[in-house]
This record gives sequence, C-alpha cells and structure tokens, in this order.
Amino acid sequence: MSVEKELEARSGGVCELCGSSEGLSALEVAPSDASAEQSIYVCATCKEQIQNPDKMDETHFNCLNDSMWSEVPAVVVMSYRLLKALGREDLVDMMYMEEDVKNWAQAGLKGASESAVVKDSNGVVLNAGDSVVIIKDLEVKGAGFTAKRGTMVKNITIPQDVEGHVEGRVNGTKIYLKTEFLKKA
Repeated sequence: MSVEKELEARSGGVCELCGSSEGLSALEVAPSDASAEQSIYVCATCKEQIQNPDKMDETHFNCLNDSMWSEVPAVVVMSYRLLKALGREDLVDMMYMEEDVKNWAQAGLKGASESAVVKDSNGVVLNAGDSVVIIKDLEVKGAGFTAKRGTMVKNITIPQDVEGHVEGRVNGTKIYLKTEFLKKA
C-alpha cells in the first residue's frame, strides 16, 4: 500500500489538521523517513501555509485546538510546531507528548537552539510565556488605540525576527512591544 493510500485510510479522507476534504496530499514531517508514520494528510490550504509561514492565517489554524490531541504522533508534532509559530504558548503548554515525540517536534523548529536573551526595562530576562506590564502609554500604529500604562500583557512570545521586542495581546490584538517600555510582572 502506498504512503498516500495509507494516510487516506488513516485520516478517513480528510485533512488531519483542519478536517477539510478538498485538495488532499501527503506531507512529510521532517526529519522524516518518508513513511506514513512520519507524514500527515493535509489539504492544500494547510500545506500552503505550512510551507510558506509568512502566509500563515491564525484564524484558519483554530483547528489546531482539536488536532493537537490526535493519537497520531506526526499530527501532534505538526500541531506543536504550528502553535509555536503562531505564538500560542497557552495551547502548547497544555499538550502532553512522550519524550521522543517532543524531541521530534523541537528538532524541526527554526532557531530552537539560537534564542536571543531578551530583557525588560529593568534588565530582567524575559521568557516566552511570561507576563509583563506596560510602563508608558503606547500608541499602537494601525490599530487605532493606545496601550495604557499599567496594562498587563500575559503569555508573551519572543519573536526570533525582531530584536528588542516581545509579542503579546493587548485589547485582543496581537502586537509587538518594545522591551524598553515593559517590566516583568
């Protein structure tokens, strides 16, 4: 039986991430031996966003709330990686994975070993998942509101591509915040 047929049978003919039945194909979850155990069956939309992270649509990947609980290790690994890329540490923290599966998931993350040290305005090291407090009113460009002094931002993420910033949700909007205007809560 071919890998594609095996994956189709395992998934019931639907995308193993979002449940769509349109444009399905196999996708290897690197590092992979090209077997069905190390591949997933995904729709064209999921595949496009996985292969082009800059086109990632957070709304589409709300489906990960379900797929992260899959009994198929390859689906769990891809869910983990996508949740990390979306900065959804709240969901990542809820995931339970065997040690070998977690190592596989982390092996495919870009920059997993090269994380820069990020510090708040007082020189305290910030880590993903920390809570911070804004110490100055900040006008949020393009969003039409001001992030007020004293606002608590929970569960921050540390973006790899923007130095001196953290990412968090203020008034329900995901924004980048300069660390010089934050203190660890």
